[in-house]
Amino acid sequence: MLSATPLQPVIPVADLDRAKHFYEDALGVKVHDEHPEEVGFDSGGQRFSMYVTPTAGQAAHTLATWEVDDLDAEMAGLRSHGVAFEDYEMPGLKTVNGVAEAEDGMRAAWFKDSEGNILCLHEKHDT
Repeated sequence: MLSATPLQPVIPVADLDRAKHFYEDALGVKVHDEHPEEVGFDSGGQRFSMYVTPTAGQAAHTLATWEVDDLDAEMAGLRSHGVAFEDYEMPGLKTVNGVAEAEDGMRAAWFKDSEGNILCLHEKHDT
């Protein structure tokens, strides 16, 4: 079955060149391969890709998350490259300076890519 097969996220984009530059320049991920309608990236030993679609950026939920060791340091690095973090206030979730903290110690922050897709960083924690 699929348990031994890597899962590769696919992110929808409206402008492939703009999105490619955002992921390379702002997020620091490296292009693995390129095709006219799709670009593949390597990130932390995993692969993901993006493809062109007119429905890009319409999802109201997180499409992907990076698990990081130091959320504050990663956020500072991304902010220095122009990434703006989202603030949310809803039942069960409130961010302060872009960071949500859960009772179990989990910390997370969300931002949008150049296409309006919601992406996340979350800090590892021991349970």
